[in-house]
Amino acid sequence: MLTDLLLRDFRCFEECRVALHPEMTVFIGRNAQGKTSIMEAACVLLRLQSPRTSNRGEVIRLGAKTMLIEGTFMGKRLRCAQSATVRRLAVDGAVSGKSADYLSGSGLVVWMDHRDMNLLRGSAEHRRRYLDFAASQMFPDYLKALRGYERALRGRNYVLKRDAIISWRQADAFAKVMDEFAQVIIARRDELVQILQPHITRIHAELSSGCEIGITNYDPSVFEGNLFDRLGQMRDEEQRLRQTAAGPHRDDLQLRINDLDATSYASEGQQRSFALSLKVAQAHALEQVAGYPPLLLLDDVFGELDAYRRRALMQLLPAGTQKVITTTNLDWVQGEFMTGLVYQVEAAKVEVINQAG
Repeated sequence: MLTDLLLRDFRCFEECRVALHPEMTVFIGRNAQGKTSIMEAACVLLRLQSPRTSNRGEVIRLGAKTMLIEGTFMGKRLRCAQSATVRRLAVDGAVSGKSADYLSGSGLVVWMDHRDMNLLRGSAEHRRRYLDFAASQMFPDYLKALRGYERALRGRNYVLKRDAIISWRQADAFAKVMDEFAQVIIARRDELVQILQPHITRIHAELSSGCEIGITNYDPSVFEGNLFDRLGQMRDEEQRLRQTAAGPHRDDLQLRINDLDATSYASEGQQRSFALSLKVAQAHALEQVAGYPPLLLLDDVFGELDAYRRRALMQLLPAGTQKVITTTNLDWVQGEFMTGLVYQVEAAKVEVINQAG
C-alpha cells in the first residue's frame, strides 16, 4: 500500500503533499488543474515510467531543473529525483545504483484511462505497450531484455538507412544482439498472455452478462526459428523498406469476441468492455504472480462508464486493491458508498473535502 506522496517541481506542482487512503483516494477538479499529475507521480515513483510521456524532461516543472517524488510503500520510503538526463533513486535513504534494484522493492501498478480504447481501435503499438508494462512488472529479466533489444534495433535501423549500399555485416552484428534479447521477450510475452487469458475470458463474460467470450492470443512476428535467421531471409524486403522487418517490435495481440476480430467487428460498447477486461485482467495477473494486488490508478474512467459497468468494474477488481481515482465530478457516484479520501484540486492546490471510513 502507498500511504503518502510528496511532489516537488513535478509538472505544475511546486510542492504537493497528500495522504492516500488504503482503499480509495479521489481527486476531483476541472481539467488541467493537476489531478492526473498526482496520479502520474505515483506511477513514476513505483515504476520509474510515466504512462503519459517517455521524455523525462516533460515531467519537470517549467523553470525548474530537477523534480522530486517521495512516498512510503509497504513501510519503505521511496525517493525518485531526476533532471532531464540524470535520475537518482533511494530506498529508506540508501542510494539505489541500478533501476532494477529499486524496482525489486517497489510496488505494482495498473493504469487505466480513456486511451485504453486504443487497445482495440489503435495500432499494434498500443497492444505491445500493454504487454510490456505488465511483463516488466512480472518478470525480472524482461525490462533488461526489452531495453537491450530497443538499443540494438535503433543501431540496426541506422545501419539500414545510412548508406546507399547496406553494410549487411554490421546489420547482422546488431541482429545477433537483438536475437538474444528477442528470445526472452517472446517467451515472456507468451507466458504473460497465457496467464492473462483465463482472467480475460471470465471478466469479459461478467461484463457482457455471459453473452460473449473474450479471447486473447499472442501474435509474434517470428513464428518459427530464431530472429537472426528470419532477418537473413528478409534482406530484399529490408533493402526496400530500409528498416528491420521482423522482431518483437512488430508483435501484436489478437483480440476476439465470439471468434470475431474485436478490433474490426465489435461495437463501441463491446470494445469498451473488452478494454476494461484487459486492464482488470492485468490487475489479477499481477496479483497472481506477485501474491499481492497492484495499486490501481484510474484517470477519469468512471464518468465514461454506465452504471452497470461501474459496478461491475468495482466488483471484478482483486480484493484489497488500493485505488486512486481522478474525476471532474462525482455525479457518477449516484449514492454509492465510497470509503476513503476525496481531494479538491484547483490550480495545482490540493485540499481535503471529504474523509469517510
